Amino acid sequence: MIEIKQVTKTYADGDALANLTLTIDDGELFVLVGPSGSGKTTLLRSINRLVVPTSGQVFVDGVDVATVDLQDLRRHTGYVLQSGALFPNMTVEQNAQIQMEALGWAPAKMHDRIRQLMHRVDLDPEVFLDRKPSELSGGEAQRVGIVRALAPNPKLVLMDEPFSALDPLSRRQLQSLVRELHRELETTFVFVTHDMREALQLADHLAVIHSGRLQQVGTPADIMAKPANDFVRNFFDDEIARSRYMQQVAASGLGKVAVGDETVTLDGRDTIFDWAAAVQTQPDVVVRVGKTRLVAADLITYMARMTGGDQQ
Repeated sequence: MIEIKQVTKTYADGDALANLTLTIDDGELFVLVGPSGSGKTTLLRSINRLVVPTSGQVFVDGVDVATVDLQDLRRHTGYVLQSGALFPNMTVEQNAQIQMEALGWAPAKMHDRIRQLMHRVDLDPEVFLDRKPSELSGGEAQRVGIVRALAPNPKLVLMDEPFSALDPLSRRQLQSLVRELHRELETTFVFVTHDMREALQLADHLAVIHSGRLQQVGTPADIMAKPANDFVRNFFDDEIARSRYMQQVAASGLGKVAVGDETVTLDGRDTIFDWAAAVQTQPDVVVRVGKTRLVAADLITYMARMTGGDQQ
């Protein structure tokens, strides 16, 4: 568990964080979201002491990080940056080994672990292990960054806007990969983004931060349904209106109570476009969102309401 207690970080031009308190449970994919300059990256970096708070405390598993050996803290924390941050003079394998070497892993064990993870992120180790970072695309470099972060089996992985510089296709692929890896590894991920869609797609829980202050914490469905204030409502309005999430459809009164097995189950964070894609390939498909059963006729009705201005 990560406990952030009354943390303030003050710089010459003001507070980046202001008396912020937040708890992140073990095993969560927790997203910090907010506009640029909101303080979310400052908060993330306070967890591994890349930023030292002016006041307040950060605890990981009940231990104040200010009392822990700094190098030991960082060796046991995976960290993925915006650019991958690979050392240009090292091969992919050498980059991926850095934390494991510091922890004293045997060479054969390191090699086997990296090969396993390379396969998991869809990079053939026979092709990529001996390459230099200059020989990788942006998406490939970020996959290597993920391998490096996960290689020593950390209990905690910090991800600081890792996909912000990627093209949309690479970004979607890596978002799906992160969700899959999180489910498989049961590791705590703390993920920073300013992209509302990314936050809604990834998060088990998310915290909305503005001007260094916590605005709301909740599941994506909770925050979409009941924004805590005007800032949260306005911050998500454009994304919610543009994408139309299945949570909104399920809450609109359409469909019936689901009974028994259904053909396709959609997450509340999936969109009506995901639903439409399912209908396109299977016109008679029945989808389930939570306890709600929906068919193609419900999709037509929902879209007609949108067109008519009845956007529930």
